[in-house]
Amino acid sequence: MPRVLLIEDDEAVREGLSLALTYQGHTVDAVRTGEEGLDLLGSVTPDVVVLDLMLPGVDGFEVCRRIRASGDLPIIMLTARNDDIDVVAGLEAGADDYVAKPAQARVLEARIRAVLRRSSAPVAEVVAERHGDLTIDREGLVVTRSGEPVSLAPTELRLLLELSSSPGRVMSRQQLLGSVWDQGYLGDSRLVDACVQRLRSKIENDPAAPVYVQTVRGFGYRFGPL
Repeated sequence: MPRVLLIEDDEAVREGLSLALTYQGHTVDAVRTGEEGLDLLGSVTPDVVVLDLMLPGVDGFEVCRRIRASGDLPIIMLTARNDDIDVVAGLEAGADDYVAKPAQARVLEARIRAVLRRSSAPVAEVVAERHGDLTIDREGLVVTRSGEPVSLAPTELRLLLELSSSPGRVMSRQQLLGSVWDQGYLGDSRLVDACVQRLRSKIENDPAAPVYVQTVRGFGYRFGPL
């Protein structure tokens, strides 16, 4: 059974989502604060974190950054409104997806299933590739830069694998949403942009002048050419 860590300070929302996710087959650990959630991660290993952004004490942005800094656990954030600033800041902090409140249980369940599929989906190609200083081992799902391992979250890794599978080919944001986030999923293009920003910060020598993940203005992104 997929295990969900739900961090939500609103008691009614927390209990409602806990009951709905449990009914749908998940094991749910629900806590009120970011501190409680971070402490719980020391003793339990969830498959996904559902994280409210507006928390007392340590807010959801900081919780997201701390979780992401320590590993590749999928994170879905809950935002009180579909606010551009909140959404972009949460994605840049390391979230994989978001659901706007009031969160419908069926929508959250769909996002959880999607992010778990992305984290566990196999990659068909089995060849280690060299692209400049970057080496991509598609079989071992290992990326190194100048011989040093690069720690990537699952969505970041799948984005890199997708872009690098066809160097020089321009892929639109909607194409990347469909292939990386979920087949046929028409979501928010900000998911792509924020993930590209995080990926560049890890694989580019100068993220402001990217060599690997390049922007093709008005169209999308391409890998290289180097």
